[in-house]
Amino acid sequence: LPIASPSRWQKLFKSKFLAFIYGQASIYFMVLIGVLVLCLLDAIREMQKYSNIEPTEHQHLDAEMQGNMRLFRAQRNFYISGFALFLLIVIRKLVQMISELASLYAQSEANLRQAQSASATAKTLLSQQGEGDEKNKKVVEDLRSQVSVLEKELTKEKKDKEAVKSQAESLNKEYDRLSEEYSKLQKKLTIAGGDKK
Repeated sequence: LPIASPSRWQKLFKSKFLAFIYGQASIYFMVLIGVLVLCLLDAIREMQKYSNIEPTEHQHLDAEMQGNMRLFRAQRNFYISGFALFLLIVIRKLVQMISELASLYAQSEANLRQAQSASATAKTLLSQQGEGDEKNKKVVEDLRSQVSVLEKELTKEKKDKEAVKSQAESLNKEYDRLSEEYSKLQKKLTIAGGDKK
């Protein structure tokens, strides 16, 4: 409605006073609809009652005027109660639609704020990413150079390991040969020492 914005209508509809009334409003609404329907049915009954009067020859003008007046009142009551019933339903639906519009309006404002903050965050991340790309390139180059140096050291260490391994094997063979020679010499000494006695 042009009187107030949807957010003000939402505040009005969500107020404590209307919340208290709205808790029992469905009962009031049904009672009011029941009363209006009874008035409408009574008006329809009265209209049928006074519209079927057949004029007689001996009827006075006053009686005819009184019958027409009662028919007019019944028709008036019919139109008033019917229109009031229609307006009551329209007003209830209008209040529901205004309330939904206000909640959708508040939700759209929240979504708009969220989208704006998300776009601002994305812009800052993109700007940081642009700066970060240059830093990352430098870091990647440094890491690649370190990897190549480490690979060279690794191959050197592997060669050193192989050299140490082969040297250990040759030392082991030499030790085995020397221990065999020692044991042979020991036997010869024991045999030679046994012959002297």
